[in-house]
Amino acid sequence: MVKRNKKRMGTMLMSLFALILFAGCGNNATNNATQAAPASGGSSSNSSSAPATSSQQLQKVKYAAFNGVSGMAVQFGAEKGFFKEEGLDVEFISTQNPVPGLTSKDIDIADLATTQAIVAAGKGAPLKIVSSMFRTKGAFYLIARPEIQKIEDLKGKKVGAAVFGSGLDVYTQVILKKHGLAKNDVTLIANGVNDAAFASLTSGQVDATIIHEPFVSLSELSGKATLLAKGWDYLPNFHTGVLVSQNDFIAKHPDAVEKLLRAYFKSQEYAKSHLDEYKKFFLTQVKIDPAAVDKAFEREMVLWENKPDVNKQSLQETQQTQLELGFQDQIYDIDKILDLRYVPKK
Repeated sequence: MVKRNKKRMGTMLMSLFALILFAGCGNNATNNATQAAPASGGSSSNSSSAPATSSQQLQKVKYAAFNGVSGMAVQFGAEKGFFKEEGLDVEFISTQNPVPGLTSKDIDIADLATTQAIVAAGKGAPLKIVSSMFRTKGAFYLIARPEIQKIEDLKGKKVGAAVFGSGLDVYTQVILKKHGLAKNDVTLIANGVNDAAFASLTSGQVDATIIHEPFVSLSELSGKATLLAKGWDYLPNFHTGVLVSQNDFIAKHPDAVEKLLRAYFKSQEYAKSHLDEYKKFFLTQVKIDPAAVDKAFEREMVLWENKPDVNKQSLQETQQTQLELGFQDQIYDIDKILDLRYVPKK
């Protein structure tokens, strides 16, 4: 049974989440169109992190950062000039699925859900995983209508699983299973992500849903939902976010890959260590209750690790979980997918 809730909550949250996608997380994004997005994270247009100057020739890089929260610190870093400091003129590309753009060389480097990267590269897409993202554990939450206080109470109920086959779907099924609920004990509904998922819960289309912050904090502050489970408690080693680069770009411009990764983690480290300044920037991009932002940041600080190295064992466990759920038809050779020569050194 698949239902799509077309109701939107208005402009308050639409600028926050244009579907990261899957933040980090899904492997079934279908929008293959790419368009340039400004470094400030606003509406789509041709832009770059900094203009070239007469005294410094900047190297052009086309980078598809995640939209919404997962790419916000990168936009903040671009505004602070961290990419320019590395000698890069970054054109930010907005797309729900960067794999076609990487294949066509319209994108050089991209944020990507780990599962999507593994399957795409395993099936022959010309890309390599070059680094982990700032967080690698699933920042996904199962929330429910206030009267539902425990996961076992979801038996016979409708549960939103975001997008079937995505990382969010993985977490939904694993959480339910660990509480004794099989797929046929609930009605799983593809209810979308972020504002769409939240609207499906508050309108009564579903009784519970998997979702991202800040919707969990908004739910708690408004009394519209209760938190039942944090995803990383159930799948602590399921890897959710990597940076990938196109093979030809790596071969021709290895220095640019290294520079972009340095600027990426410089942006993340600065945002994390200057949280008040980052929150101010965040609230200029997103019109939302500041209390919800504070609550969401506090909850997810434990996930903000900024560790670029990729744990091979986590990738193997991630693939095994995918295989068991039928989301992956084989285990791919990780060594053929990784190129970690450009990971920033501490």
